[in-house]
Amino acid sequence: MQATGMVFLVGAGPGDLGLVTLRAKELIRTADVLVYDYLVHPDLVDWVKSTCEVVYVGKKAGFHSMPQEDIEGLLVRHAKAGHQVVRLKGGDPYVFGRGGEEARALAAGGIPFEVVPGVTSALAAGAYAGIPLTQRNTSASLVLVTGHEDPTKHELQVDWARLGGLQNTTLAIYMGMSRLSDIAAKLQEGGLAATTPAAVVQWASLGRQRSVTGTVASIASLAAEAGLQAPAIVFIGDVVRHQKNVDWFENLALFGRRIVVTRTRSGNSVLRNKLQQLGAEVVELPLINVVPDVPRETLVEVFSELGTYDWIVFTSANGVRIFFEHFNQAYPDIRALGLLRFACVGEATAAEIEKYQIAVECQPEVATASALADALIATGSLDSAKVITVTGNRNRDVLVQKLEAARAIVDTLPLYRTEKLDLSQHAAAHDFRERGADAVLFASSSAAQAFVDQAEALELAPGARQPQFGSMGPQTSATLRELNLPVDFESAAPGLDALIEALIESLAQQIDP
Repeated sequence: MQATGMVFLVGAGPGDLGLVTLRAKELIRTADVLVYDYLVHPDLVDWVKSTCEVVYVGKKAGFHSMPQEDIEGLLVRHAKAGHQVVRLKGGDPYVFGRGGEEARALAAGGIPFEVVPGVTSALAAGAYAGIPLTQRNTSASLVLVTGHEDPTKHELQVDWARLGGLQNTTLAIYMGMSRLSDIAAKLQEGGLAATTPAAVVQWASLGRQRSVTGTVASIASLAAEAGLQAPAIVFIGDVVRHQKNVDWFENLALFGRRIVVTRTRSGNSVLRNKLQQLGAEVVELPLINVVPDVPRETLVEVFSELGTYDWIVFTSANGVRIFFEHFNQAYPDIRALGLLRFACVGEATAAEIEKYQIAVECQPEVATASALADALIATGSLDSAKVITVTGNRNRDVLVQKLEAARAIVDTLPLYRTEKLDLSQHAAAHDFRERGADAVLFASSSAAQAFVDQAEALELAPGARQPQFGSMGPQTSATLRELNLPVDFESAAPGLDALIEALIESLAQQIDP
């Protein structure tokens, strides 16, 4: 008989990946089936193993990809098939997330489950918009309330007039944007002063966050004028009064800036994180798709001889991820790597290796295969050394040729293939076409070529923001110019930090010539 699996109802937090719990990350990485919502950060889906089945069941106003009853049936069905199922829900599963309904359905079906809390959006919106939700001299209580009401679905009705009579209280209203004017009027009918401070925070904790402040009498019209829509949290109470004084997020160097990065998502993780920490809204254009493509016989042969190699060389974070996914299936102990020395190109690749508590002994300043070969040669360790290079279907011929010329014995292990994506229907490409961006960053010549290859699918609509183009260094800049693309700024030194410094300087000059 098939053993019953387990379901984890996991809070994915408000959006910022740094607010995802360690328990949530652990479960996502080991899930057999991942079921996720509209408000879940899309990058969380990339944490799954390659064999995981991913199911989108998102809901937003006017569109439900799957009815709630069907979602509950999906969880039960997969668990009964023996799978470990992770149900990712934006915010916290038990705060206006229907997690309680799903827990009851699992209990009724005899399915074991665990609930993993997440940071609910009101907490994040307050923290990221400079609004302390309680304050000893103005607010002694906090009320979380939903503004969504649908009498046809027998939902409980909120007594807004009663809430309007509460004293020294902060109201945090979820899902209230479509009824904000009506809610504000009913609160005033209950005795809430029209001058009570109020705020709306949209897309809290993300680079696209926007907020407006006013009073309970004016907040609906101010939010409408600013174009703020769901998802958003509405705050009402005296704690809003000093928002501008303690706002830290919206004062970051790149806050409100739309920055496009142009590599595969897994290759963007370090750059994306750095940009987001400075407040940017990062738009990822996945110009190519990375698909695991593992030759079983070659993999078995390499794994059986791991102890005979001197160096293992990685040219991408994808290679690292797929290699260790298979290594961990074959060996329960990291010591099976023996005395292998690790080399790689690029900060993202190094960061992926370091996740396994492994030191990178050779990494060039310039992120190219040729520079990596030169750095390895400079170690003086290649004469008759055995080297395994982990690659994709676009083999790094320059790397292999240079290593062999230095008398190394080089084997290659191709673990994935890259495919050109059709961006005509891709959500990120559609967003870029409609809204444009402040800047597009190119970290390699191949990214520049891929961008041009997708030119038709990336043509900006009239009125879209025209971006500046930024280059990682001279080689990438030369490629951009060969492709008739402008180079508005260039990194002054190798590395992502120098590229970001050039970006900030260039955008500042755009504002203040």
